[in-house]
Amino acid sequence: MPRGIYIVANDRVADNAIALLSSIRRQEPDLPVVMIPFNSDYQQVAKILTAQFQVQIFPDLDFLDDFTRTIGEIFPRDFLKLPNKMRKLAAWFGPLEEFLYVDTDIVVFQPLSDALDYLKQADFINCDFHYKGRKLADIFSQTVVDQEIFSPEALLDVFNSGFWGARRGSLSLETMTNLMKDCAAHREYFDFSSGTTDQPIMNYLVLKGIQRRLNIVRANPNEPGSWGGSSHFIERDHVLYDSDRSLRYLHWAGTPMGPGSRYRDLWEYFRFRDVKEPLINPPAAPRQSIKQRLKSLTPMLFKH
Repeated sequence: MPRGIYIVANDRVADNAIALLSSIRRQEPDLPVVMIPFNSDYQQVAKILTAQFQVQIFPDLDFLDDFTRTIGEIFPRDFLKLPNKMRKLAAWFGPLEEFLYVDTDIVVFQPLSDALDYLKQADFINCDFHYKGRKLADIFSQTVVDQEIFSPEALLDVFNSGFWGARRGSLSLETMTNLMKDCAAHREYFDFSSGTTDQPIMNYLVLKGIQRRLNIVRANPNEPGSWGGSSHFIERDHVLYDSDRSLRYLHWAGTPMGPGSRYRDLWEYFRFRDVKEPLINPPAAPRQSIKQRLKSLTPMLFKH
């Protein structure tokens, strides 16, 4: 297949995956989408996504298992919080010649083919303001600056690992494996303080292994924001706008998605737009603090 989208999913994120695919299909009914299973618990979400949205399952599950096993052998057990998050790296070795990877806590408002077109100018693309906002946080430690592991210009290419694209083969399996071994030997390079897993490692692989990189927001000064924690976006006809500019996508990275959270109504629109069945994994009721529980018990304690 020449171009398309990869996602990583299992049954635990089925509702998010449905909302994402609904938003994609609203724009592009026929764009190929390939799902990389996060683990073995993916049968329910696979059944819905393949039937309703024509999603294909990653065709070489044996390779995926071997790839995951190799990652487990490279990194010590306590190095990566969620090693299976590294499965998104298998996108470089799948059936798509040009691809975008999209996290499931995203909905999109513009055709993803428009983002894929930027691969005419680079071998790796992303589209976020991490370099300007969070900067090296959640990616690299001060050590990489002090030891000049990367040039200052290269560090401007750091990215959030939830929305990015590349050409198949722009990282070979041998190169990726060797770079991961470098990462495993230098834990001090990385900032895992917020519980990230794949993002620091991915940034190292891309900044070391791919020279032709492009961040769409740096190439396009009018690119709108995309973070779900921003409060200023305006909704019109189930599309979010940053001032007068339609968002390319919205990413809830690190910000709540449950009932009462920002842009929840929009998420629910896409979740139920094509699949009417109730939520597969309803959010748990918020836990009360001890103080709240004692307060709720007070009337009962003094009732008699």
